[in-house]
Amino acid sequence: MSKIISLKSTNYKRLRAVEIRPDQDGNLVIVAGKNGQGKSSVLDSITAALGGVNAKTTPKPIRDGEDRAEIVLETEDLIVTRKFTASGSTLKVTSPDGAAFPKGQARLDDLLGKLSLDPLAFTQQSDRDQLATLLDLVELPFDPDQLAAERKDVFDQRTDANRRVKELTARAAEYGPRPAGLPTEEVSVSALVGQYRTGEALNIKIAEAQQAVASWEAKVARLKEELAEAEKSLVAAKKRWDTAPTPVDLDAIQAQIDGAEERNAAIRKQNAGDEVRAALQLAEQDAAELTEAIQQIDIQKAEGLAAAKFPIADLGFDEGGVTYQGVPFKQASSAEQLRVSLAMAIALNPTLRVIRIADGSLLDADNLSLIESMAKEHDFQVWIEMVDDSGERGIVIEDGLVA
Repeated sequence: MSKIISLKSTNYKRLRAVEIRPDQDGNLVIVAGKNGQGKSSVLDSITAALGGVNAKTTPKPIRDGEDRAEIVLETEDLIVTRKFTASGSTLKVTSPDGAAFPKGQARLDDLLGKLSLDPLAFTQQSDRDQLATLLDLVELPFDPDQLAAERKDVFDQRTDANRRVKELTARAAEYGPRPAGLPTEEVSVSALVGQYRTGEALNIKIAEAQQAVASWEAKVARLKEELAEAEKSLVAAKKRWDTAPTPVDLDAIQAQIDGAEERNAAIRKQNAGDEVRAALQLAEQDAAELTEAIQQIDIQKAEGLAAAKFPIADLGFDEGGVTYQGVPFKQASSAEQLRVSLAMAIALNPTLRVIRIADGSLLDADNLSLIESMAKEHDFQVWIEMVDDSGERGIVIEDGLVA
């Protein structure tokens, strides 16, 4: 457990020469003063000493009119000396007994974790940035981006499936229910015509046989002298008559021919309807399976969130960002937001127990009391910058010096 014992900053940014030795029995270090006097430079000195600076974020680390700056930050475990000149900066990290660490910045990086988190700054981040900060803290049993992409892919597939279900439902309604007893195969008109023609030819032959019988009977009556020959012919004609099939009902076949096209149209329509209804059933099945897949993804996410260890109870996230007690984080009260953010800052700095709050003027007395209580509970040191030149609280900075 490491806190800042001493901070000396000379010519860094707006500072001239500042030395602060926080009360080790207290948990709040309030840096006060008017705007533009160097309050922010004090807190920036902590960040610069431990994490360094670059030309993009801090183009002028040295106070105007000076040619060098130095920050000496002492914790319970380390002494960090960061020097700045026009050519760049140097770093020296030693233990309290003077032993130097050859890889000083690597040692600080191990110590820092994510020192730069400002609890108030977290409450003002966008939903996306808050979510990214939270996910850096939590080891989830799944990849949120991959799971979200998978869910979106399945959701899009289900959208297409439901669109297909809606389309096929409308088309199926056009056909109506299939009439009972309606066959699936169409009637062959050509086959019926063939049957008719075959029957017609057979009926002609039957009629010819009937005429032959009548003719021979007449001849027997008229021509007694030809009786013997006629009787032979009669016997033969009767034999043919007796073996003839039953006459074909041509009227029935004609009736089938007359109604075949209408019947075939009905069959075609219902066969098409059967295909649509079958496709509808498959589409409904696909939609149901995709819905189940989405539910399984949601269950996987819920189980992963339940298993994850968040820095504070009731903290979580969804597609919209960070949630607290099941509602969007930004809808929580200011006290709840501060409590959650401070808990995250504590979780982000397990080794160096130092937190900085750059805009403490936004805090009321209740919030200050909350910060002090949480800092004391977790044995943290909180450095707070506040606009206040009354001298009644904190370390007052005036023109780069401790007033």
